[in-house]
Amino acid sequence: MLGGTFIEQFRRCCYLAGVEWELKSSWDSADKKKVMSFAEDYKKFLGKCKTERETVSWAVRQAKKKGFTEYDGKPSPGKKYYFTAGEKAAAFIVIGRRKELRIAAAHADSPRIDLKPRPVVEDSDLALLKGHYYGGIKKYQWVNHPLAMHGVVFKQDGKRVDIIIGEKQGDPVFVIPDLLPHLAAKQMKKTAEEVIEGEALAVLAGNTPSRRKNGSKKRFKLGLLEILNKKYGITEEDLTSAELELVPAGPPADLGLDNSMVLGYGQDDRSSCYAVLRALFDYKTVPQNTLAVFLLDREEIGSVGKGGASTSFLENVFAKVCGLENAKRLLEDSKMISADVGAALNPLYKDAYDPSNATYLGRGVGVFKYTGRKGKYDSSEATAEYFAWIRNVLNKAGIPWQTGELGKVDLGGGGTVAAFLAKHGGDVIDMGVCLLSMHSPAEVSSKIDLYNMYRAITSFFKEK
Repeated sequence: MLGGTFIEQFRRCCYLAGVEWELKSSWDSADKKKVMSFAEDYKKFLGKCKTERETVSWAVRQAKKKGFTEYDGKPSPGKKYYFTAGEKAAAFIVIGRRKELRIAAAHADSPRIDLKPRPVVEDSDLALLKGHYYGGIKKYQWVNHPLAMHGVVFKQDGKRVDIIIGEKQGDPVFVIPDLLPHLAAKQMKKTAEEVIEGEALAVLAGNTPSRRKNGSKKRFKLGLLEILNKKYGITEEDLTSAELELVPAGPPADLGLDNSMVLGYGQDDRSSCYAVLRALFDYKTVPQNTLAVFLLDREEIGSVGKGGASTSFLENVFAKVCGLENAKRLLEDSKMISADVGAALNPLYKDAYDPSNATYLGRGVGVFKYTGRKGKYDSSEATAEYFAWIRNVLNKAGIPWQTGELGKVDLGGGGTVAAFLAKHGGDVIDMGVCLLSMHSPAEVSSKIDLYNMYRAITSFFKEK
């Protein structure tokens, strides 16, 4: 005889009958040794890949080690190919025994601060580099935080210079200086959006003047340009076409006394990049279906531009492998995952969430029927049939998963590449690791969720 109130008895009966869906921590059933090992490899990747170029370059290097080659025009089951779009987007394909496509697409870009075309200025005996933020950030989070510079410069003679400053021991770093609290009475009355203005995103880069006696009044700016020229052979004009990004300096770290979480920059969306790549690279046999991973650029600013999901990159890749008409037909019948992160409920800001429709750190991979904002604007919504198929794949493999929404309906929202994938006619759903502090210099993930995302994509690839 069940005790308790009628409602409690009813709920227990429903659960015992398999009607109620109970969500609990994935750690309860985890192989902690495998989880921790996977997380260590992930942290190494995350520390090395802080820009979209670095992510794509790393992926291509790993793909070559796994037997992937450039397309040879002779596709057959088991062949492995890679394609790139200007070093900032890439595709990796394993030809299957039958012509059904399984596609997992993630984005390699993350919010950051780019240098302006003419970044070097002088003020108050200081040389500064002016920035322009990329993607949706809280600008105040980026001040007084050690920053590193990553990127590439092409000189007038065509020579390429790759730059990483601020990551090695002994390297200098950069910082955006904030106003001291003693003088911030006026500043503190501003809204969070206004407290740091976009034009204030300039990093300290030098404090020694040039010793040249050439009549220039901007001796501190000149001093910085002389260092850049001496060390890298670049001039101020070379900076106008450069691609230089300011990102948080230093490696990711274990978080918590139990080492259960990862604290690090760029986990949106490089947690997905790593999971989908590992799942594809670890595939040992000739697959039944043709498997594909896409790393795309510019998702954080609308997926427009070269390498973005709104371009014809995906279609062009399959047109080369399958022929244009076949590619269109196969894409219409394909199964796709938009691999992107979700927002886990933050216990310090519960009023931003609907707890009954929120996702939680450590409760499994997030599967989202739709994203978008408010009235589902700019959203791709998976069909009931496809969501049910994905549920079945995960449940058969014993992979913990959860679902929910990105906060309360009227508060805002967000988008992914799903809508751009859906335009090709196939089935698409969003899936990813759920994070805390998304879009900040230090995002938080649970190691168990990272591992389960890898398992989920592996099962998606294997499902017949």
